[in-house]
Amino acid sequence: MADFIAAVDQGTTSTRCIIFDHDGNEIARSQREHRQLLPHPGWVEHDPVEIWSATCSVIEEAMHRSKLGAHDVAALGLTNQRETVVAWNRRTGVPYAPAIVWQDTRTADVVRELAASDRADSINRSTGLRPSTYFSAPKMRWLWEHLPELRADALRGEAAIGTVDSWLLWKLTGGENGGVHRTDPTNASRTMLMNIESRQWDDDLLAFFGIPADVLPQIAPSVTATGFGRTRPDGPLRGEVPITGVLGDQQAAMMGQVCFELGSVKSTYGTGSFLLQNTGDEPVFSRHGLLTTLCYAVEEGPTHYALEGSIAVTGAAVQWLRDQLGLIGTAAEIETLADQVTDAEGLYLVPAFSGLFAPYWRSDARGLLTGLTRYHTRAHLARAVLDAICHQTADVVDAMCADTAAVLPELHVDGGVTANSRCMQIQADLLGIPVVRPKILDTTALGAAYAAGLAVGYWSSFDELRENWQEDHRWVPSLPPERRATLRAEWRDAVARTLYSPGRD
Repeated sequence: MADFIAAVDQGTTSTRCIIFDHDGNEIARSQREHRQLLPHPGWVEHDPVEIWSATCSVIEEAMHRSKLGAHDVAALGLTNQRETVVAWNRRTGVPYAPAIVWQDTRTADVVRELAASDRADSINRSTGLRPSTYFSAPKMRWLWEHLPELRADALRGEAAIGTVDSWLLWKLTGGENGGVHRTDPTNASRTMLMNIESRQWDDDLLAFFGIPADVLPQIAPSVTATGFGRTRPDGPLRGEVPITGVLGDQQAAMMGQVCFELGSVKSTYGTGSFLLQNTGDEPVFSRHGLLTTLCYAVEEGPTHYALEGSIAVTGAAVQWLRDQLGLIGTAAEIETLADQVTDAEGLYLVPAFSGLFAPYWRSDARGLLTGLTRYHTRAHLARAVLDAICHQTADVVDAMCADTAAVLPELHVDGGVTANSRCMQIQADLLGIPVVRPKILDTTALGAAYAAGLAVGYWSSFDELRENWQEDHRWVPSLPPERRATLRAEWRDAVARTLYSPGRD
């Protein structure tokens, strides 16, 4: 068997390819950012062609840096930003429109009507989700209603709609020359169109949203030796390599953090933040604002479910401080700036730039800065941004503990924000439990590699993967409980203020 596994991690702001060895060590990597297109207030778009070009570039560069050929790669894993929707023509390979990103809120009116209808409860029972602009079905419906050429081509069998994994799979396996139109249950479970127990497209929901089944991808297990095809010889890998693992980015991080046991939890800090808890082989439906989702599905093996708390804006708040306000030059500078003060001195930022996700699910919420006085400096604002990241995570942990009637002993974390030691200490202080970071921070790409490698026997079992996990750093809470309670109460008051403004219902 070949000696290495390749993983493509297509995220909200960039695409990367990492080559791993059997111990989970990184051999080579390449990463490339893509543009964030903001044509109207509330609209967030990506260029699918730009994403495909970036994918080709990072694969080619990682292979070049590693001095490997396709024959050295046992399998390719793919993980991706979830819920983002692409529609394209199968004959020409040309997208009909920019991809509608998971952060996009253009469908807020439709979602608001849906949430108020008697359909909301049935959607939750069928899909584990609740009506929100976050998920793919309203985006697909918007494309279907606004693009007559998409509808016309669908009648000829030429149109395809899917999440980003489907777009990249189709391109990697041949595109207009026989590309495979597939997805996996972790991505399909985020569309609001898949029945979470049957793991198939739900006919009632397809009819309700007006999406024909034949434009959607087939659903294959996340870990499968044959379900996703092989890379085309003239593609970026320059050879035929089986694509054997596909997972949405947060489920990939669960696999990278080896969260295979019932009750295990991880938090990934990226553009947004996402906490998942493994609930075993039966879906658990939340009573406290969380989602029920697929954790992973193994061909001829286990299917595990998860409770998820999704937060729209965490790392993106740091980008806002850098790009929109110009208060820092790089994301890393926020730690130095925030360390100039001991706390935010009553200043709270609630970054509801795309509404509020878990556990509130209010698409009408808007960002808020409260408690501002002339005394406050940009250092206080930087600290308020870090506080906001950690308070939002604590909100989800509180909901998770309420749903499971269990106390979380510690929180495993990963993602770019975990390089910020001040932020992770704040997180431990606000949770009152240790926060633990693994040695390998790229758990999303690593999880995709693990999925692909399991499918072809590169790794023999989940137990073998557990042996690769090692702790890098642990932050222990140091905040007095009474101070923690005060800060959490003040945060909840700030959140409540985002849900009302004069002139809005």
